[in-house]
Amino acid sequence: MTTTTKPPPAPVIDETARLLIEHYVFPEIAEQLAGLLQRRLTEGAYDVDDTEELARLVTADLQSVNGDRHLRLKHHADPIPPKEGAATLDAMRRDFATSLGGAPRVQLLDGEVAVVELAPMLFPLEWAAEPLSAALTLASSAQALIIDLRANRGGDPDTVAFVCSYLLDERTHLNTMQWHGGKRTEQSWSLPHVPGARFGGTKPLYVLSSDSTFSAAEELAYDLQQLGRAIVVGERTRGGAHPCNGWTVHPHLEATIPVGRAINPVSGTNWEGTGVQPDIPVAAADSLAHAHALALARLAG
Repeated sequence: MTTTTKPPPAPVIDETARLLIEHYVFPEIAEQLAGLLQRRLTEGAYDVDDTEELARLVTADLQSVNGDRHLRLKHHADPIPPKEGAATLDAMRRDFATSLGGAPRVQLLDGEVAVVELAPMLFPLEWAAEPLSAALTLASSAQALIIDLRANRGGDPDTVAFVCSYLLDERTHLNTMQWHGGKRTEQSWSLPHVPGARFGGTKPLYVLSSDSTFSAAEELAYDLQQLGRAIVVGERTRGGAHPCNGWTVHPHLEATIPVGRAINPVSGTNWEGTGVQPDIPVAAADSLAHAHALALARLAG
């Protein structure tokens, strides 16, 4: 359903600009973007007939300075609640209920090679810990493991650390988040203990990626790759490394604004704009078969 009621652009733009100044992780760029939005408003660029078109135009402007794909004015066909983050949370709950908690497939291939698909998101850990633990514990006795992130569009950094904890033997520094304005940093580490059994840190591990893999799913692939723990097989990912929050600025519009940036302890940088570069570049559709062949060859060797 498309919202056809003509939206008043000024309140939407004013509130989006205010949120940018207050929350965007890069304050100088926030100032530039707020000024750009106000100029475009004055020029009449946002005098459109529906909220979906307004969202498209504003998003293009928000991403025009530094290409931040998390920075958006997001259109929702159904009315969304006013509470911060509530629109995203409602959508997550629907996806969680229809995806076995974010682990829709556990499969054993020939040669004792397991596949665990994590999709469509890495859901908040308070929801996802039980289904993820079940899936990863089930795969723990396999001789090699393939984590399929090709259809994963992101999620919770705490859930990234939880998954990594099953794939490592020791507590390991995974990532550091630098929050708004660089005033505060927060480290992410794998857990010293996990429910269930670990796959561990020595058996062959492969991660499948596609050009749809995004955000926290990219962090999972990138963390494991930088640690030398996994081989990434597939396509370059979308390139979004900035965790964001969402604010309702209209009954059908949500401003999603990054509030932090990731800094990997190995590379000293992140995958923003570049994506995670696969170790073995192949078409996403062929990546599972390719990773399986690699696993079999390594096990045979």
